[in-house]
This record gives sequence, structure tokens and C-alpha cells, in this order.
Amino acid sequence: MIERPPASDFLTEMFRNSLDAGYAEAARRRAQRGPDPWRRRLTGQLARGLVLVATGFLLVVAYHQTVAGRPEVSRVRAGLVTDVRDRQHETDLLQQQADRLRDEVSKERDAALAAAGTDAGAIDRLELATGTGKVRGPGTVVRLGDAAPPVDPVTGKPTGKNLGVVLDRDLQRVTNELWRDGAEAISINGERLSAISTIRTAGSTILVDFRPISSPYLVTAIGPEDLDRRFNDSRTGQLFRALASQYGMQVAVDRKGELTLAAAPDPQLHYARPVPSQSPSTPPSGSPGTPVPSSPGGH
Repeated sequence: MIERPPASDFLTEMFRNSLDAGYAEAARRRAQRGPDPWRRRLTGQLARGLVLVATGFLLVVAYHQTVAGRPEVSRVRAGLVTDVRDRQHETDLLQQQADRLRDEVSKERDAALAAAGTDAGAIDRLELATGTGKVRGPGTVVRLGDAAPPVDPVTGKPTGKNLGVVLDRDLQRVTNELWRDGAEAISINGERLSAISTIRTAGSTILVDFRPISSPYLVTAIGPEDLDRRFNDSRTGQLFRALASQYGMQVAVDRKGELTLAAAPDPQLHYARPVPSQSPSTPPSGSPGTPVPSSPGGH
């Protein structure tokens, strides 16, 4: 007699396999496909919307802060500009006072030296060499000016880089050439060059002995009557004529019959050394072994 297996208990089977095989298969396929595309699309749109809202809020806040702070920024800037102009005016007045006092001291000194029978010409020559004395005489003025910036013919706005702007090295070339051509005294926009003068750039501004100057630049030199011809015939003069022709830089060289250059400020002495008194063992002035004041032309 064949025995049949006992019938399984329905409740036991239901607890053992609570999920129908069809549902399990559907869940497996959904896991393989990933989230529903429509749901993914909706989630992405919500995320982008939140980002745009946050960005717009930040831009609105930044705009309001900028507009609110603009009057304060303008007020502070205007105050700084006024302060700089006031200080510049005070500096100019003090410089004029110093020039007057220097002239008075020079007159008193010359009178004292003449009364003592001392030759004042040596001191004058030293002042000429160092640039600390006022001088006058014939000379030449070299004028350099920035070229007009290139502009768009339609909008009128600047386009590209202006290659015709005067740089500090251009002024250095001009002054060095004038020294080489025989100049005895030079000033740039009224700033007298001395034996320790510097011409350099700070940002976009040219400084002569730490004082700012701006275009047009007037390089005034006292020297031989043909100083203008010497400069024009030099390689430096040819270079600047080429710059004027190619980039539009403004260059002019004019001869002047009478020029007056103010004295440079007294140099700040950092150290000093006493000069030995004249003795039979000391070589005469100008002989080998004796320092001789150098001309500013050595720049």
C-alpha cells in the first residue's frame, strides 16, 4: 500500500512564505531598474528650484547691501581724495617756504664767504653737481605725453592695451641721454634731479623722488645751446620718434633760450666722514687718490 505525504498546514505555509512569488519578482525587477524615472525627474526639478530660489535670495540680499553701502563708500572716498589734496597743498607751501629760506641762506653764505676772502665758486660747483642749488641758463625741453587710448569706433569704449603710454623707463632713457649730451641740470615736471634721484613706477603712477607726476611729462635740461640737436641725432631721439609714429606717443623737443630750475631738496644724510686737513703728505685736490664729486650725469 502506497502512503501519501501528509498535507501541509495552510497557516504554517503562509507564515513561512508570507510574500507571493509574483510580488517578489516584481520587487526584484524594480530594484534592478532603479527609482521611477518620473519620480527622479520630479526630484531633480524640485532640487533645481530650491537652488534657484536660494541663489536669487542671496543676490537680492547682496544687491540691497551694495546699494545701501554705496553712499558711505562714496563719502569715504571723497574724504580721502580731499585729505590727499590738502596734504599735497600743504607740502607745496612748505616746499615754497623751504626754497625761500634756502635762497636767503645762500645769500648770507655768499656774503660771509666774500667777507672772509673765500672762493664761493667751489660751493656753487658742488651744488650744481649734486643738484641742490638753483640754476638758470639756456637749454632744452623734451615733452612726452601718453597716446590716446584705442577705442571701438561703434561703442566708443577703450579696446585693447594702450602701447603709447609713457613708462618710467622712458623718462630714464631721456634723462640719461640728456646727461650724455652735456646737460648740467635736469628736472621732470618741476622735480629737480639730484645725485641720488630715482624715477620709478608705483602702480600706474610714475614717481620722481617719491613724488607723483602725470602726463604730459616735461623733461627740462640746462646745457649746451645745441642740446636739442644732440638729443634728436641720438639713438634715443630716433627711438622716441619711432614710438610717436607707431604708437601715437606725443614727443616734442624744443630749444629754450632761458630756463630756471629750482634746487632739489636737501638730501637726507645717513652717515658722514670728516675730510682730512690739507698737509704736505696729502695729494692736491683732483689728483689720484682724492675723491672728486661726480656729476649727476652718471645716472
